[in-house]
Amino acid sequence: MKDCFEGARECLELTDPEFKCSVVTQLAAAMEQGELDWGGQLPVLPIAQPGHPARPKLVEPSRVPRRRLGSEQGRAALVHAVAHIEFNAVNLALDAVYRFRGMPREYYLDWLSVAADEARHFGLLRQRLREMNRDYGDFPAHNGLWEMAEKTAGDVLLRMALVPRVLEARGLDVTPGMIGRLRASGDEKTAKALETILREEVRHVAIGTRWFRYCCAQRGLEPESTFLNLIQRYSPGAGRGPFNLDARQAAGFTTSEMNALAALGSD
Repeated sequence: MKDCFEGARECLELTDPEFKCSVVTQLAAAMEQGELDWGGQLPVLPIAQPGHPARPKLVEPSRVPRRRLGSEQGRAALVHAVAHIEFNAVNLALDAVYRFRGMPREYYLDWLSVAADEARHFGLLRQRLREMNRDYGDFPAHNGLWEMAEKTAGDVLLRMALVPRVLEARGLDVTPGMIGRLRASGDEKTAKALETILREEVRHVAIGTRWFRYCCAQRGLEPESTFLNLIQRYSPGAGRGPFNLDARQAAGFTTSEMNALAALGSD
């Protein structure tokens, strides 16, 4: 029986986006059907840059062009930016499978299902780019998501706290505003694509919440105070709103957590 860790590593190393997304979908299906082992002893290699295509050119976040949604060029740049986030999210989910051993089978099922969702999201956005006579790679992008993966590579609890519950949760906050601006500019197709992604990203953040709390329980830690301490140490800007309260609560954030986050943001 093939090892899910080996499969995740192989997917991480693939450079062609469409082929990577296809293989990820097959890997998630194989795990769901009980065709993958998760108890193997494959050594964990130090974290490294995952496979990615030659384009887009990766630049500092400050050098990514501003996206003005009043023009088709600006809307295409927005779609490209979100597609790049989704492609990075495929790699983040795969690394969460590959890097962290000794978790229950449901953990690996969850994160491979997230990888498959992110692959589908990437495909949806790439198709939208092609409808706009652009393609993935036509605009520069930054590598901020993977930098957080590098910072959290040593601890599954830290990864669950800071990737799904900070970076992906921020997506829940900002996406409704993007959808509104796209509709105002007449781009209903992109707005609908982002609505689909927003609905499904709630589940991804909820998965992060589930496994963060699992790790806290394993270590005898109180989840809310632990999360806030990690925010203050690693991502103090995460307390800045506004927050999508309904989506965050659906993803497992408690009212007291949200109040504490808001208090951090007002300091």
